[in-house]
Order: sequence, then structure tokens, then C-alpha cells
Amino acid sequence: MNAQSQLSGSELYDVAIIGAGVVGCAVARRFALAGAKVALIEKGSDILSGASKANSAILHTGFDAPKASLELALVQAGRQEYLDIHQDMNLPLVETSALVCAWTPDEASKLEGIAEQGRQNGVDRLRLLTSAEARAVEPGLADNLVAALHVLDEHVIDPWSAPLAYVNQAIALGATVLRQCEVRAGVFDGTWLLETNRGDIRSKWVVNAAGLFGDHVDARLGFKPEFLIKPRKGQFVVLDKAASRQLKTIILPVPNEITKGVVVCPTAFGNILVGPTAEEQDDRIRATVEHDTLAALVAHGSKLVPGLAHIPVTAVYAGLRPATEKKEYRVTHRAEHNAITLGGIRSTGLSSALGLAQHALKLHGGAGRGEFTARATPKVCMPNLAESRPRDWQAANHGDIVCHCEMVTRREIEATLSSPLPPGDFGGLRRRTRAGMGRCQGFYCNARLAEISKGCLATPLAVDQEGGT
Repeated sequence: MNAQSQLSGSELYDVAIIGAGVVGCAVARRFALAGAKVALIEKGSDILSGASKANSAILHTGFDAPKASLELALVQAGRQEYLDIHQDMNLPLVETSALVCAWTPDEASKLEGIAEQGRQNGVDRLRLLTSAEARAVEPGLADNLVAALHVLDEHVIDPWSAPLAYVNQAIALGATVLRQCEVRAGVFDGTWLLETNRGDIRSKWVVNAAGLFGDHVDARLGFKPEFLIKPRKGQFVVLDKAASRQLKTIILPVPNEITKGVVVCPTAFGNILVGPTAEEQDDRIRATVEHDTLAALVAHGSKLVPGLAHIPVTAVYAGLRPATEKKEYRVTHRAEHNAITLGGIRSTGLSSALGLAQHALKLHGGAGRGEFTARATPKVCMPNLAESRPRDWQAANHGDIVCHCEMVTRREIEATLSSPLPPGDFGGLRRRTRAGMGRCQGFYCNARLAEISKGCLATPLAVDQEGGT
């Protein structure tokens, strides 16, 4: 998979998907299940190397999505499909619920409106709580809480195993994944000819799921972009696993017009996450972290949940969201050019990805025309990384533990290196196993990881500088 051979352009695909973030992976799976011959094209060394590598991992209900919006419909469709398939794929679902917390009387006055919007959006399991009732749900909340809205069906998932499961299922159905492959131009003449740094790719249809570069890819395909990506940086802090004793519920702020605000959130891996910020920037690649901002996030988490005050920080990271000049999803169907653009997919992309994939297939229409023949769903069973369920180190004969912070076994690392889509770089290895993501951030295990993965990564550990979690 990591061999960078040149492409001949002789093979004709039914659909070429540009961008292997969570949306692109979900789209590849959906078209492959429908019977299409799929190429998934990613310019990075591995999947999830852009916006998708940094998110809060919440599986949203859509209770606060714009009413009657495409985003609402796709978030709810994607959430339902995840609920339908996660057990078969061995993907975790941590049933945390969420509290929208009001810390002032003015914020409390907005909770009924948020609840009413949720009910209109079809989310019924909502409860308005007094401060005492909210602290009965989450005892660690600060005493100055005024009121809260309990959203019982907001949950947390593993944000990286899910899209990896989607693309593995696509591969099992014959999909081709091309990494370190950047689309430079495209010409449509009944079919698409895509020019890449690795040669030409021919396809009947193209789906642009390029995230932070979605507008650039539209331009390279010869279209006038209908949106402008305005990267929005979000910084996060990850608190030590000891923090999990202080909080079991997602703590959401009352949102404003610009952002949903900073979340204090359990993760599937036993940590507590605080973030993201919402900072506009021009750079689409680098997302720096700033000491003062991170300190402010730690202070914010401690203010809401005082028990977090003395919990050490395990990791910090920043991600970029592909925001545009408008809040809504920017989905374009150019039927006369056999092209679909899935743009402006911001903070709800993890939840809506499977819904976006359904929508893209519907816009394509090939399944309905009998162009494809649906195939049986292949069995894909992901290794569990969630702390809420048994891990490999707890199983018999697990062998050496390589990463003691995250309890990652050598068996897990070797399994992912020999999997259908092995990691292309150290970031991919971390996301697939959590090795190097714990308290020491790889200080003690990176040398062994470099030794075990030698010759397996397109970007070797010795030169890969990706940080974060």
C-alpha cells in the first residue's frame, strides 16, 4: 500500500473520491457497497491526515443543528447508520449523554429555546434541569451552575477507528486507496481524466471531499468554486486519565452565533478533553498551539468542574476545521459534469459522514438506474481501543507491552502494520493503536516503535514530527 508506483491511467473507475478524511472514507464505503469501482485519493501519507485527525469525537443528535437544514438531515442519518453498524464492526459507543450548562441567568433563559429547537429537530430525549438536578447527574459541576438541558442521546465514539473501518470495508469490496497522491488538474470529456503527481486516473464520476482544500480542488477540476475555505483553528488540551473520575458527561456551553464554544468532554480512551477554541487563520496546513490559550482552556475546565484543577495535562494539540463564509454545508451536484462537491463540513463531520455518503450516492443516482450491482457487506471487525471495553493487553498471550502509558501490545502494532491499510506515517500508527499518545507522549516507547515499524511507513518515525493526540 505504501509503494509509490506511477499510475498508468488505463483503468477506468466508476467514482474517484478526492480526500480520505472521515467523509471521503465513508463515501468510498457507500459507493463500494453499492457495487461501484472506487478510487480513494489522498495527498497525505495516510488517511485522516487533515481536518479529520483532530476533533472532539462526539456523536451528535442534531438537537442544535439549523432547523430543516441539510446538515441536520445528514447528521441524523449518519448517527443512525453508526448506531446500526457499530456493533458489527466492533466500534465503541460510550453513552455519556450531554449537559448544556447555563452559568448565568441570561444563559439559562435560552435553554427552553434550545430545547424547543431540539424537539422540532426530532430529538425527544431532552430534559430541562435545575442546578441541583444537573449536579445529581454530574456531581462534579461547579456550585455556580444556574440550570442545564440534559441531552440524553449525545455520545462519544472513537474518532479514528470508525473511518478506518469504513475504508477497510471499501477495500474488502475492491476499492483502491492511493496515498501521497495529489490531484493537480482534471478534465471532463464524458469521463474524468485526473492529473496527479503519480500519473493519470480515469473515472466516470468525481467526488470532492478534500476538506480544507475543497475550494482549491474545485478550481483544479475547472469549476468556479462556490465557497471559500476559511480555516478555523481549534486548540485542545487532553487531561490525564485520572480526570475520568471527575466527569462522565459531555459538558456543552450555551452556543453563540459564531461557535458552539468550548466543550469539556470524556473521551473513549479514558481522558478528559477541553476545547476547541475557534480562531480564524489563513494557513491551511499548520495549526500551532499557544501556551496562553492552552492555559486558559485548563483554567476553563477547572472552573466548570473544580475536581479537574490539579489533574495534569497529558497532551495538547490543534486542528483546523474547513469553515467557509457561510455556516451551512456546501454541497454541490454538477450532474452535467458527473461531479459532486461535499464542502464546508465542519464540526459535525464525524457524525454526518455516513449520512453524507448516503446523500452522495443518491445525488449520483447510479444505484437507482441499475448502473451498479450491490454486493454483500463484508465482515470488518476493528481492534478495540476504548477503555470502556476489554483491550488486547487484558487478553491471553498478548506478548510484550510496548507503550505502557496506553497499554499497547506488540501484537496490536504488528497487526496494524500488516493490515489491509497499514499506516503510512507515525501519526497513522498512533491513531490506529494509541501507541505514544499517553502521559509520556512517546518518550519511552518511540525507539521501540521505530524499530518495529522500520521499513513499513512511507514517512518513517525517525523523520516524522507530528505531535498531538
